[in-house]
Amino acid sequence: MPTALLSVSDKTGLIDFAKGLQKLGWKLLSTGGTAKALRAASLEVRDVSEMTNFPEMLDGRVKTLHPAVHGGLLARRDIPDHMSAISEQGIEPIDLVAVNLYPFESTAARKGVTAAEIIEQIDIGGPSMLRSAAKNFAAVTVIVDPADYARVLASFEAGDDDLDLRQLLAEKVFARTAAYDAAIAQWFGCERSETFPDNIGISLERLATLRYGENPGQRAAFYIERKHDGIAALEKKGGKELSFNNLLDLEGALLATDPFTDGICCAIVKHTTPCGLAIGESSLDAYRKALACDPVSAFGSVISFTHEVDDATAEAVSSLFVECVVSPRFTQGALEILGRKKNLRVLEGRAEWREHALDYKRVRGGLLAQERAAEDEKQDEWKVVTKRFPTDAETRDLQFAWRAVGSVKSNAIVLARGGATIGIGAGQMSRVDAAFLAVHKAQQADNETQGSVMGSDAFFPFRDGIEQAAEAGVTAIVQPGGSVRDEEVIAAADEYGIAMVFTGRRQFRH
Repeated sequence: MPTALLSVSDKTGLIDFAKGLQKLGWKLLSTGGTAKALRAASLEVRDVSEMTNFPEMLDGRVKTLHPAVHGGLLARRDIPDHMSAISEQGIEPIDLVAVNLYPFESTAARKGVTAAEIIEQIDIGGPSMLRSAAKNFAAVTVIVDPADYARVLASFEAGDDDLDLRQLLAEKVFARTAAYDAAIAQWFGCERSETFPDNIGISLERLATLRYGENPGQRAAFYIERKHDGIAALEKKGGKELSFNNLLDLEGALLATDPFTDGICCAIVKHTTPCGLAIGESSLDAYRKALACDPVSAFGSVISFTHEVDDATAEAVSSLFVECVVSPRFTQGALEILGRKKNLRVLEGRAEWREHALDYKRVRGGLLAQERAAEDEKQDEWKVVTKRFPTDAETRDLQFAWRAVGSVKSNAIVLARGGATIGIGAGQMSRVDAAFLAVHKAQQADNETQGSVMGSDAFFPFRDGIEQAAEAGVTAIVQPGGSVRDEEVIAAADEYGIAMVFTGRRQFRH
């Protein structure tokens, strides 16, 4: 008669699984709360402590760390000496293990939890049993995910000796224990304020297989860190599944609106960079102002809002071909309106960054890791470097332009007026070309550049960028400063009566 050891913190599906096993003639072995739950369901179960002849101790810290357990799991059935050895010690083979680990990750993510409480959720016996069983998958079935109960039972009911299934389940075990250990190591690093430890364990779970990657013919999948934050936390309210490029543009749109979550903002993004960004009195106002920046490029865009999308905003958005719309909330009417476009992806919720999360960029053979860009600096930390100071209205637009330019691909220039971008120059090899493109895009959309302000993500290396701004009628500029030609650049601004502010901080986005 085969033996199953069940010891789970997540009891989802446990009773039905155990009943199925018992119906097939399996003996049940269990621990603590799991054994109690099984008995409450009128199932016959034997305590592990009875089998080991050793009591659970240290508040449950020690209960399965015993040769009777691991000998029963690790003994190879095809090696007579192994079977003789456990027989001599009175150890019975264990043929199935179902274990899911203490909820370390969710405990560590809770607000207000103490370090002592988190440490108690570091599972020791669970990973040990899982690894022993997985190593011996040739003879032992190991389950770490309750979602696998049904197919394991189906295999047993069919009388299959499904080695491929056991190997797959073993693979899932080692992936899970690796992720678990990585989360624990990361927590310890955060506890000692170590941003860049010697080793980083990154555990990602596949959320979806995508139709293709950036181009047809490239296979692709979407992997996530955790299901309860980031893009994975968004709830899809309608439309097709997100594509690879949708996800990239969605991240760009969220990045663009992140600095404006304290107000009402709309970002319209194409190819991961904004083609329009604005703040407004309402979501509709912000959308209209953002769209006016570059209505041609907005075709096929991803749009992010920081405020509820109401019926009127949804009507306006639905008149444009859009790939995806994301907002913290939608009115019921807005969902119905947007739902008329069957292919439009509608996502609701807040895609928050995980605390202490690093920003990674892939290079061949490795990863670059960096802290996320700092929050927007306060105006009182800026320095006016020209003879003329910006007016109050210019100052407000400079603050907006500085927050906006950080989400634009470098080299990046934005023209802004009235809390909205009116021209964006992105991804150019020279800054003067980025300035030229911003002016050109503004004029192309019939946006008046006279009296606008300019934001630059990095310093102007030459005065030609200032001359470009002056020719367009720009009256104030915000930039980091720090060029060896700063004096020349400041002198050019003074010549044209342009107010210029140095922030002292660069905002490259490569």
